[in-house]
Amino acid sequence: MNKIPLTKEGYQSLKDELAELKEKLMNEVAKKIKEAREFGDLSENSEYDEAKNEQGKINSRISEIEEILANAFVIEESRNSREVNLGNTIKLKDLITDGEMTIMLVTAQEADIFKNKISADSPLGEAINKKKIGDTVRVKAPNGAKKYLILDVEQR
Repeated sequence: MNKIPLTKEGYQSLKDELAELKEKLMNEVAKKIKEAREFGDLSENSEYDEAKNEQGKINSRISEIEEILANAFVIEESRNSREVNLGNTIKLKDLITDGEMTIMLVTAQEADIFKNKISADSPLGEAINKKKIGDTVRVKAPNGAKKYLILDVEQR
């Protein structure tokens, strides 16, 4: 597997999630399975099936996180305070609507649109990566082309 770049925050977040999942698996789900077994016949026991399904999902996510962490490296901080790099928080101005937005440029593993964490592999991420304050970028979007001005770059 290829090495996976992560921000320091992303690496720590995955470690925290892994610890939480292991704790949940060992305690909550194990308890649910034990309780469901006490109901008797497992062939028609929906509580048991549900607990086992939850256990499987958690185990799958644990394996996924362990694989990512085993192949991850924490990206170095950028020395250029004007250039957009992974882990930076970027303030953009939409030159069509005049609106402003602030996003964080992260790896695909860390992307979360609801927290304004945009993947460097996304169209917007690719457009702004390695650009500088004052640069204008064009991005193809489903609802037409967008044009942004990079207003500020905040280093990690």
